[in-house]
Amino acid sequence: MSSVYTQTLDNLIEQFGRLPGIGPKTAERLAFHILKSGSEEALKLARAIHDVKTKIKRCQVCFNLSESRLCPVCQDSRRDQQTICVVEQPRDIISLEKTGACKWVYHVLGGHIAPLDGVEPDDLTIEQLVARVRDGDIKEVIMATNPNMAGDGTALYISSLLKPLGVSITRLARGLPTGSTLEYSSGKILTDAIIGRQQLD
Repeated sequence: MSSVYTQTLDNLIEQFGRLPGIGPKTAERLAFHILKSGSEEALKLARAIHDVKTKIKRCQVCFNLSESRLCPVCQDSRRDQQTICVVEQPRDIISLEKTGACKWVYHVLGGHIAPLDGVEPDDLTIEQLVARVRDGDIKEVIMATNPNMAGDGTALYISSLLKPLGVSITRLARGLPTGSTLEYSSGKILTDAIIGRQQLD
């Protein structure tokens, strides 16, 4: 069945439809919004997408998103450089930072260990984390992987590598519901979890 739209508009609708959480109707509405918008507004969106894909890279220390060699957190001299909070993804840092309770630096793993999905420890930045702890003056490593089976397993694996280095290893308190993710946790729950973090055995 042929489309009632032009090929160009069909392509835009298709591209919007590839975005997570965007169904066919929403993709269509977004495409028509762009079509009706002024050229400058539409081109601003195009430039923003282009910039995200060309300017953003990984921080050379913690693997957070950055536009320079070091991310803003690693560049902040007011941060507690002796405490590293380990998260799975950069968006987890955003969730934690919104609480206002975090004064430490971070380490982004890039995911969690999931052998069934083909994700092994070597696919994450675990080796780089161990090197940071071994070579730096680190006193505490906070495991802030997601409170589910994969996150817990990843935290335990990392702690087994870090324990011989004599560093204190803690885990966010279980104010976080088991099976949840940091990204969707409220600020109050995250703050309680941060304050009540516990030693990881």
